[in-house]
Amino acid sequence: MPHLYDVIRRPILSERNTDLMAQGRYTFEVAPDANKIQIKAAVETAFGVTVLAVNTLNVHRKVRRERTKFRGYRTGWKKAIVTLAPGQRIEIFEGI
Repeated sequence: MPHLYDVIRRPILSERNTDLMAQGRYTFEVAPDANKIQIKAAVETAFGVTVLAVNTLNVHRKVRRERTKFRGYRTGWKKAIVTLAPGQRIEIFEGI
């Protein structure tokens, strides 16, 4: 079982995730062996917010190519979309 601060790897910042932030949903890359309960506890502890829901999905590895030659794979990773209680925000995401 990973430590709470090892569960969240990094925030995911993209155009789609910026639109989700307006709805109170934030996206993180998380440890592959972390479950929803651990992710919820880690976000609540790290940012001092109330989490209503956690949705997770595995982003599968993709083939990495250089011109037409096969060069291996990009590693897969786990994504978590966290829904916060109404009116709550995570401040480090604001202004990006």
